[in-house]
Amino acid sequence: MELHSLKRAHPHKQSRRVGRGGKRGKTAGRGTKGQKARAGHRIRPEMRDIIKKFPKHRGYKQRAFRPKPIPVNLSALEAVFAAGSVVTPNTLVEKGLVKRIGGKIPPVKILGASSLTKQLTVSGCLASKTAKERIEAAGGSFA
Repeated sequence: MELHSLKRAHPHKQSRRVGRGGKRGKTAGRGTKGQKARAGHRIRPEMRDIIKKFPKHRGYKQRAFRPKPIPVNLSALEAVFAAGSVVTPNTLVEKGLVKRIGGKIPPVKILGASSLTKQLTVSGCLASKTAKERIEAAGGSFA
């Protein structure tokens, strides 16, 4: 075996060079008109167009996603909680009144759409004005 007699295991395959004349007249194997038929064509990346649509100056900031508070009515608290218990977002998730969003416990707002007879202690929740009044009128408190 000598160096000049060695052959590749897989023959070297050259890609077809388009647009060189010869027996490929007219479009020279490039299809028809357009950007791809021209010499030196290069398609503009789609991502560049997406990036160029974003505002550049004037205080543009990607704001963090904050979920809106999930509303819970006093009637739901009346049905699920016993008198003297503490209402927090964690206990609302445990009782099934509120679902987690993306694995996290969302903010909760208590609405005063109905009446309340049980004494409840509410902490860590937002509340409407009427809900606060009705919870305090029933002997409960806001912590």
